[in-house]
Amino acid sequence: MTTAIIGADGLGRCPWGAGPPDYLAYHDDEWGRPVRDDQGLYERLCLEAFQSGLSWLTILRKREGFRAAFRGFDPEKVAAFGPADVERLLADASIVRNRAKIEAAIGNARAALDLPGGLAATAWRHADPGAPAPADTADVPAYTDGSKALAKELKRHGFRFVGPTTAYALMQACGLVDDHLTGCHRRGAHA
Repeated sequence: MTTAIIGADGLGRCPWGAGPPDYLAYHDDEWGRPVRDDQGLYERLCLEAFQSGLSWLTILRKREGFRAAFRGFDPEKVAAFGPADVERLLADASIVRNRAKIEAAIGNARAALDLPGGLAATAWRHADPGAPAPADTADVPAYTDGSKALAKELKRHGFRFVGPTTAYALMQACGLVDDHLTGCHRRGAHA
């Protein structure tokens, strides 16, 4: 059983958020806060896809490199990337250099621009703000019916690297669900 833990500052946190300073800042200042704009959702979707198989800490520490390499995650700018940009990105040590993920990020920018209603509206249709508060990390699912439906909808519109688990991580990061544990000082703080 892994419940919220009390940090040196006296605040309860999800166990992962009480780790290295990068995690603490991400947990306290960003994770679970509602993101309602297409560019913000696109950035989080890209980062979640790049994280697949890696530590989230690696992604957090490379985040500024990703932002520079992907032009601030502006979908219009990324959608215009061509083969020379793929090669540029594969040579950029400030990001995760994985051809399939890079090409998916570019393709996903194009898909996001073509998505009826936009990426944020699509994602928020699958929000579950009333999900029960998890008391323990074991209560936090890897995916839900909502994330399966979101992944299916995105894939239908041409998105790649968006399975149910990645879609659920996106939902958690962007406040579509509140998976801060009971006892965490951020639980319910982002509504």
